[in-house]
Amino acid sequence: MFETPSLVDQYCHGVLRTELGLGTFEAHLGRGEGPPAPGTTFFDTQTGFAVRRWCPPLLGLEPHCPPARYLARRRELGVVEAGRRLLRGSGITTYLVDTGQRDDLTGPAEMASAARGEAHEIVRLELLAEQVADTSGTVESFLANLAESVHAAASGAVAFTSVAGVRHGLALDPRPPGPGEVRGAAARWLAGRQVGGALTDPVLLRHLLWIAVASGRPLQLRWGHLDPTDPAVLAEFARATAGLGTDVVLLHGYPYHRHTAHLAAVFPHVYADLGPALARTGARAAGLLAEFLELAPFGKLLFSTGAQGLPELHVVGARLFRQALGRVLGEWVADGAWSLGDAQRVARMIASGTARRVYGLGVG
Repeated sequence: MFETPSLVDQYCHGVLRTELGLGTFEAHLGRGEGPPAPGTTFFDTQTGFAVRRWCPPLLGLEPHCPPARYLARRRELGVVEAGRRLLRGSGITTYLVDTGQRDDLTGPAEMASAARGEAHEIVRLELLAEQVADTSGTVESFLANLAESVHAAASGAVAFTSVAGVRHGLALDPRPPGPGEVRGAAARWLAGRQVGGALTDPVLLRHLLWIAVASGRPLQLRWGHLDPTDPAVLAEFARATAGLGTDVVLLHGYPYHRHTAHLAAVFPHVYADLGPALARTGARAAGLLAEFLELAPFGKLLFSTGAQGLPELHVVGARLFRQALGRVLGEWVADGAWSLGDAQRVARMIASGTARRVYGLGVG
């Protein structure tokens, strides 16, 4: 029907620098908290089938080839060359990379070079706070250095992201904590913390969110999947941040994606991320995308892969998005519900245009 424009992956991670065996590769296809059921493999999922459909041709193999053959070809090419072929074949031209994950993942500069595209950093608030705590001797210096570090990060990053929903659940008081409350929480956390210890204190998590809101940079919130947060809690935070000039992007809402889309419809500054849900649903991705489009204004939806570790996940996220978008919008054009021009305009919004506007990336 029409060509989907180039893609801005508005939330992803880097890829692994190391060679992978079959078992390790399969583990990266999973989305749960453990191994697959006995006698099964994570290749036997919608994501696994999508990898076998879309990735082998980029490495010179036929679609749906056996996993062992695909991994052998991957090792034959080497992790660097295989990664280049996969990323460059994805159709993604710009990557917004959360750098708050493992050290063995590539950063924005490496992603840009491998993909022959652009890459920008998303700063994870909790990791930033932990790094500040490691170098601050007192409560006062920690809080002062934290505010300064967030301000400095805002000058170079395109967004902040928070995993408060993973660390504590998003059932947090939506209001900013008071100064005394913050100092007390910082004192307790620092006193009981070992170097490198994770930040889970709910008061400090709230404090971080509100420092980020004050920066004016877009704030990404992870929720959904294994977090059973009541969407009403997110609504209260959206209501509290309305009118302050900071956009809030809700990440990884699947399987609660209808709530995400609804919040994007209700609050002008809230956006919904399509995320890895399309890769997880595979051959059913068009149905999922149609559900997003039922509820959210079209200019409030953002493409991303949410990929981490495997360049294959960038590929399947992008290919399934293009395929799903073509099927859904193509059907509506064929039925006369939409004009072709409107379908092309909406496709550009979701694929890249809205992300470029929200994150200040300029014209692609």
